[in-house]
This record gives sequence, structure tokens and C-alpha cells, in this order.
Amino acid sequence: MKFPKPYTLKEISALIDCDFKGDENFEILGINEIHVVEPGDIVFVDHPKYYDKALQSAATIVLINKEVDCPEGKALIISEDPFRDFNKITEHFKPFKASQSAIAADAVIGEGTVIQPNCFIGYNVTIGKNCVIHANVCIYDDAVIGDGVTIHAGTILGASAFYYKNRPEGYDQLKSGGRVVIKDHVDIGALCTIDRGVTGDTTIGEGSKLDNQIQIGHDTLIGKKCLIASQTGIAGCVVVEDNVTIWGQVGVKSGITIKKGSVLYAQSGVGNTTEEGKTYFGSPAQEARLSFKEMAYIKKIPEILQKLKNL
Repeated sequence: MKFPKPYTLKEISALIDCDFKGDENFEILGINEIHVVEPGDIVFVDHPKYYDKALQSAATIVLINKEVDCPEGKALIISEDPFRDFNKITEHFKPFKASQSAIAADAVIGEGTVIQPNCFIGYNVTIGKNCVIHANVCIYDDAVIGDGVTIHAGTILGASAFYYKNRPEGYDQLKSGGRVVIKDHVDIGALCTIDRGVTGDTTIGEGSKLDNQIQIGHDTLIGKKCLIASQTGIAGCVVVEDNVTIWGQVGVKSGITIKKGSVLYAQSGVGNTTEEGKTYFGSPAQEARLSFKEMAYIKKIPEILQKLKNL
């Protein structure tokens, strides 16, 4: 998430009432999660296990709960609770605004686009040309939808990320300030949910087709010309490359990559990055031909036991 203009280290530190290490005029351009950080970004870290990863990341400002040596060319913001203060920054630059109408006054809707009854379209939403948005679709703030997109009834774009910190008093949610981006000629079925990014974008690539009742987690990237069947659940921060086919009721673990041209058979549970162009089945998923061989061997077990009994 980029700020509307550059800020200084001193200004952002004052915003969240924290001390800092580095030049007070050090430029800050935005905040991001560690997997998508760029120079000029703030990244937060609150566990010693991940200190080195954050300090050596592309981020040039680290929001951290311990005073450590600052790598050259970077700055630190020292916080008692980086998770809380990261949320403060998100809330400052992307505050929740109550809607005044079903379709926000600043929404941009392209020529030839049809919006059916009972839809909600939030602030700063852009919808391209020749789209069809069916009844009861909810499109949260900041979403970007391309040309020739069809979204069927009851689908929700832009709900908050499922991202929580377990505290003694209960779960604390990491605020979502990212977007949902739907590229050209995407079809999205009924009753799908596509969560917004925490700081970046959840993206559905050009020409991809989603069936009904699909869940796409925060910051996930779906490539071009993918087919995803109903009741599939894809966790956050997944990369699905181009021309992937995912059949019904597949579950995909967070943070992995489904490589180009992969096929995931129905009801598979995918916990590791796949190989390009291969087909997978099972839970945990493996190459389909291996799974089918194992199933064939299992069916032979009673016959083998009977033969052993007769010896």
C-alpha cells in the first residue's frame, strides 16, 4: 500500500508515537507485507525468529519491537507492539468510511456496463466497459474491475483478510488496506468471496473463469486463463500461474505456487508448490499417477492377505 505522498521517518514515527533510528528525513513511501515489500516500504516484525528476514528484506524501514543494529541504507521504528502500530498506519491512510448510498458517488462505471438491483459498490471503485454485475453483488472500496467482466449474484469482492494475532484477551485482526483487482474478461460465479490484500492486491488474471462458491484469500494472485471449479478454497498469498485448472473442492495452503499448466483434481489438498504442467490428486496431493497406483495397490491388499493365509 503506497501513501498518497512521501512521508519522513520522523512524521510516521510521530503518527504512531514511537522512537526511531536513522535520519529523521528518511523517505517512506508506503507499508507492505514481507513477501511484497519494495524499497521505501515499512515492514513489521514482532518475533525474533523473523528479525533477520525483515532486516534483510527489500523494505528500507523496519517496524520492530527491539532495538537492534540498523543495516546500512535502512531505518528502524522501535515499537512495543509492531502489529498494533502497523494497524494504526493502515487505519490512518485507509480508514473505514460508512457508505452514504448503494453506489458510491465517486465510483467509476464504464460504458455499456449493467448493474443489476441490490448491488453495493463502495468508494473509489473502478468498473470497466461492458461488464455485467448481477443482483446482490458487494464490491468493497478500492476494487478495480476490467472490461468485459461478469460477476454473478451474491459474490463479494474485498472482504477483510483472515489474518489474526492471538492475544491473551482474544484475537486481534490485522487491518486490510489492499485491493481486489479483476482483469479483463474474467467470469466470476455466484456466491464467491475474494478477500482484499492486507497491503497489496488480490488479483484475478485476464480471461480466468471462476465457478460458484469459491474462496480466494488475501494477496493471492490468479494468473491468466485459469479454470477454477466450485467449492475450491485458496488461502492467502498463493500464486496460481497461467493456464491452471483446479477442480471442485480443492484446498490450497497459503504461501505456495501452483505452477503454470498444473491440473489439480477434485478434493485434493495441496500443501506444496507444484511442478509446471503436472497433474495432482489426493490429500496431501501428489502426482496423480502415483496416487492412482497407490489406490490400486490398496485394493489388492485383501487378495494378498488371503493368499498369505492360504500358504
